[in-house]
Amino acid sequence: MLPKDIDLSSYIDYALLDPAASDEQVDYACEQADRFSFASLCVYPCNVKRATERLLKSKVEICTVIGFPSGATTSNVKLYEAMEAVENGATELDVVINFGWLKTGQTNLLHQDIAQICEESGKPVKAILELSLLTPDEQELAAEVCMDAGVAFLKTGTGWAGGATVEMVKFLKEISRGKVGVKASGGIRTREQAIALLNAGANRLGTSHGTAIAREKN
Repeated sequence: MLPKDIDLSSYIDYALLDPAASDEQVDYACEQADRFSFASLCVYPCNVKRATERLLKSKVEICTVIGFPSGATTSNVKLYEAMEAVENGATELDVVINFGWLKTGQTNLLHQDIAQICEESGKPVKAILELSLLTPDEQELAAEVCMDAGVAFLKTGTGWAGGATVEMVKFLKEISRGKVGVKASGGIRTREQAIALLNAGANRLGTSHGTAIAREKN
């Protein structure tokens, strides 16, 4: 169990994933990420270069989302998106899996989709599984395929189809067997929620409420 007075900042992937975010909002998010020493700032690919420039002297990682939020773009498009993001300064990639391939048993295509990004980018990949849309068998299959493909983290979801739960995190912790990290994302708004998810086994927390959580008293 984590101590109640633990500093949560180092576990937080501070997210600015508003499609209408302005340059000023990106700049402000960078300032907050640096101020609170979050694990990363997660922005859309179009904002990676700006965030990289503003966090050049910071230890905050630059995270971006690939194939977000549907995962249904082609493998070539995902790879290009990932490699361009890395060229612009991204150091972590949150990649949405192709759910259609998973549900129709095309696990070879799903594996290749993720593996080529892991191999060619050379950056930690967090596979977004969108657990709330999958059956238990599909959840397990998705996790196994993504781990075999070389991901660094299994992520509960995009946040667009429901929030992360303690049960989701416990499932990913169990299925991963300590081989990869677990990221909980979606609906995390309070310190209490954050600690519950970390105690369940999460290593990272994706949230747009990072500053509020960091400011919240123990």
